[in-house]
Amino acid sequence: MDHANHTWTQTFTLAGFTPSGTLRPLAFLGTLCIYLLTLGGNLFIIVLVQADSGLSTPMYFFISVLSFLELWYVSTTVPTLLHTLLRGRSPIPSAACFVQLYVFHSLGMTECYLLGVMALDRYLAICRPLHYHAFMSRQIQLWLAGATWVAGFSAALVPASLTATLPYCLKEVAHYFCDLAPLMRLACVDTSWHAQVHGAVIGVATGCNFVLILGLYGGILTAVLKLPSAASRAKAFSTCSSHMTVVALFYASAFTVYVGSPQNRPQSTDKLIALVYALLTPFLNPIIYSLRNKEVKEAVKRVSDKIRTSLREA
Repeated sequence: MDHANHTWTQTFTLAGFTPSGTLRPLAFLGTLCIYLLTLGGNLFIIVLVQADSGLSTPMYFFISVLSFLELWYVSTTVPTLLHTLLRGRSPIPSAACFVQLYVFHSLGMTECYLLGVMALDRYLAICRPLHYHAFMSRQIQLWLAGATWVAGFSAALVPASLTATLPYCLKEVAHYFCDLAPLMRLACVDTSWHAQVHGAVIGVATGCNFVLILGLYGGILTAVLKLPSAASRAKAFSTCSSHMTVVALFYASAFTVYVGSPQNRPQSTDKLIALVYALLTPFLNPIIYSLRNKEVKEAVKRVSDKIRTSLREA
């Protein structure tokens, strides 16, 4: 690793992945395809929810907010991943590195809170159906969505600012983007206290939210099991299974990386797990939530019919 003086203008080097020979272009093209499909899938969900009145429900509003978030979330890290796959080790200015760190964690924390709001929406729809529309009015939907963004970008200030103020003696980041643990390994000082603060902030925020989600789904499960018919139970479970799948993917990978001491993990582990929550989850979300959903398929048919009718009349 190279040594560097601690100044704001220093440049870090992203090590990224180092596939050899013919694997490099294949890895680049595969990642690029996943990235473009992720952008296309999430844009499709946003446009469809806006274009079809049949999807103007709180659940699909929050799904469209999640898709909007995923566009930014995946675009924060994948360009540097593609660059390192194409060119190998890539320099990045420290200012850009710390901005990437803050934006990535802000969006990650926002997604964490948004998943909690989506669980609350399903709980109210299934357990409080008579009061659901009163509890989830358009104004409340907008307030909840805005609150998740404010909370996410506020919570990320602590770990990002602490990391940005560390003195650095090394500059090669063993990752494909600027993240907490790889950066702390480059510091000139003992970072165990910083790791504890990061773990506490991220752990409390995500842990409390995860407990809330588990509690809400516990209530949903209890209510569903009381439904009289098997068909009603199956329909209720189907509306929640997608959300539970995404929650499991997101939280399992995030807890593995961010809760605990970075010194206890091999350096290569973080960037491999990061592919799950930073690339795979945004790619799968449109598929898991909507593209295999009967209501979405019907909405696609309605919008397609509307477009064909407009073209005939033009």
